[in-house]
Amino acid sequence: MSNHKPFIPASQSLPDFNLKTVMLGVFLGAIFGSANAYLGLRVGLTISTAIPLAVISVAILKMLTPLLGKSTILECNISQTAGSASSSLASGIIFTIPALYIWGYNVPLYQMTLLAMCGGILGVLFMIPLRGFLIVKEHLFLPYPEGTASAEVLIAANEGGSTAKNVFRGLGIGALYKGLISLMYLWPSKVNIKLPVLPKANVGISTTPALLGVGYILGLRIGTIMVGGGLLSWVFIIPFIAWHFPEVTQNLAPEEIWNQYIRIIGAGAVAMAGLITVAKSIPTMIESLRIGLNELKASAGMMGKGKLRTQQDLSVHYVIIGVGFVVAIIAFIPGIIGMQTGFLMRLISGIAIVIFAFCFVTVSSRIVGMIGVSSNPTSGMAIVTLLGVGMIFKLLGWTDLTGKITALTIGTVVCIAASIAGDISQDLKSGFLVGATPRKQQISEIIGAIGSAFFVCLAVFYLGKAYGFGSSELPAPQATLMKTVLDGVLDGNLNWTLVGIGALISVIIFLFRIPPLPFAVGVYLPLYTMTPVFLGGLLRHVLDHRIQNDKSFSEKGRDQGILLSSGFIAGEGLMGVVIAIIAVIQTRRPEFFKIIYPSEWMGQMVSGIVFCCLGWFLYRVALKSRS
Repeated sequence: MSNHKPFIPASQSLPDFNLKTVMLGVFLGAIFGSANAYLGLRVGLTISTAIPLAVISVAILKMLTPLLGKSTILECNISQTAGSASSSLASGIIFTIPALYIWGYNVPLYQMTLLAMCGGILGVLFMIPLRGFLIVKEHLFLPYPEGTASAEVLIAANEGGSTAKNVFRGLGIGALYKGLISLMYLWPSKVNIKLPVLPKANVGISTTPALLGVGYILGLRIGTIMVGGGLLSWVFIIPFIAWHFPEVTQNLAPEEIWNQYIRIIGAGAVAMAGLITVAKSIPTMIESLRIGLNELKASAGMMGKGKLRTQQDLSVHYVIIGVGFVVAIIAFIPGIIGMQTGFLMRLISGIAIVIFAFCFVTVSSRIVGMIGVSSNPTSGMAIVTLLGVGMIFKLLGWTDLTGKITALTIGTVVCIAASIAGDISQDLKSGFLVGATPRKQQISEIIGAIGSAFFVCLAVFYLGKAYGFGSSELPAPQATLMKTVLDGVLDGNLNWTLVGIGALISVIIFLFRIPPLPFAVGVYLPLYTMTPVFLGGLLRHVLDHRIQNDKSFSEKGRDQGILLSSGFIAGEGLMGVVIAIIAVIQTRRPEFFKIIYPSEWMGQMVSGIVFCCLGWFLYRVALKSRS
C-alpha cells in the first residue's frame, strides 16, 4: 500500500453530498445514458462518460455559483459519480433487453426499469467490501485510467469553463447533424461504393458524427481491428458465398446475404471471442473471488470503526441487507424476472443472480482497473451467465419461451451489475485521488443508478418502438447474440456450421494475438458502421504523429478532440431518441423536408463532403488544443 496523500486531506471537510450535486448528476446521467443506449444499439459498444461528466459538472456548478454559491471539488466529484452510473445501466440494458422484443415479448417499461435498478444496486453493493483492496491497497498497480483522468480534470477545475466548451459544442453539432439527415433529409446518412470484379462486394461509410467520435476516442488500433472484421465479411465472405452458391444468391442483395448468413457467422465469432476473453480472465477471476470473500469477512468486523473520513465505506450490514432485499423482491414479486413465473423459478433466479453478479463484479473491477471501462468484456460475462443459467434451466425442463425470457432477464441484471461495478470502481479511484468520502460516493452511485434507470429505459423503449430492434437503424448486435446463444442452448435449432465458422475465425484471430472481441464485432456488424470508427481512429493517429514530430506543440496540452467527440456522441444520441419519440407519436418516421437528388452519386458526394468537413473541424479543434 502506498502512502497516498489525497488532494483534499482527510482532516479537511468540504461540502460534497447534497441535493444540488445529486440532482445534477441524475440529470446529466439521463442525458448521457440515453445517448449511450442509442450508440450501443447501433454499433454494439458504449463509451465511458466519466471524463466528459467531470468536465460538465465543473462547468455547470461554476455557472450556478451566483444562485447556489461556490461549489467545491468534492461536490463536482459527487455529481460526476451520480451521473456516470447511467452509461453502465445503458450497457447492460442494450446488451440483453432487445432480445426479448425480437422474441415477440414486449417488455413493460416498469419491468425494464426494475431490472435496471436491481442490477445497479447489486453492482454498487458488491463493490463496497472490495474498495479497500482494489482501490487503496492496489493503488500503484491498478491505474483505473478513466478514474485517474477524471481526478485530473477535477483538480484542474480552474480550466473547467473553457474545457467544457468543446463538450457542449460537440453536443450541439451532433444533434444538429443528426436532425439534418434524419428529420430534414438534406443528404444521405451513408455512402456506398460498389467494388469491381468481386461479386456483390461493396464498402459503405456511415457519415455520422457519433461513429467518427467513437473512433477518435478508441484510437487507430481498435478501429483498424474492427474495420478488419467488417472487411472480412463484406469484401471476402459475401463475395465468396455469391461466387460459390450462385443459384442461391443470384437474386439476393448483399444486405440479404449478410442477414441470412453473415449474422450467424458473426454471432459465432462474437460468442467465441467473449468466451476467450473471459477464459483469459480466469486467473484474475479466481484471485478476485478469493479477495472478494476475504474482504467481505474482514469488512464485517472492521468497517467504519475509527476510520478517517477518506476511509469510511457503507457498512457491510447494508450490503447484506441490500442483497437480501433484491433477492426478496425478485422471488416474491411476479413480473420482475421473466413472465408468468412460479415462486421456485423466481427464487432460483434470484440466487443465480447473486452468485453470478458477485463473481463478475470482482472480475469487472480488476479488468477496468487495468484497461479501462470501454474494454470491459461485460457481453462475454453475460454470455457465460446465459450458458450457465440455460444449462440449469434445461436440466429443470424450463425450455419454453418463459424459460428463455427468465434466463435472459437474469443475464440483464448480472450484466448491469458487472457494468456498474466497473463504473463505480473508476469513480472510487477518482474520489481516492481527490479526497472524497467513499460512503457518500457509494450512496450517490446508488441514487444515480435508481434515478437515471427510468430515463435510460424510456429511451430504449421509444427507440425500439420507432425503429424495431434488429433493424438496419438499430441492429442491437449484442442482444441478438444473446438471443442466439439461448436459442442454441434451449432449442438446439441453430445452423451450427455457420456458428462454428464464426467461432473458428475468432480462434484464428486470437492465435495471431489480435484482440478477438473487437474483430468479431466487426464481422458481425454492417461494414458501414465500422468504417467511420476506423476513420476517427486514423484522424487521431495522424494528429498524434504530427504532434510527436513537431516540437512546437506543448507536451501539456489536453486533447480537446476527445471531449468534442464525446459531445458528438451525446448530441447524435439525444437527437436519435427525440426522433424516435416523434416517430412513435406520429406512428411513422418523421420527414419534415427531403431533397431528391438527380442521381444517387450526387447525394453521396454531398454526404461525403459534409462528413470530411466534420472530420477537419475535429482535427483543427484537437490540434489547436495541443499547441
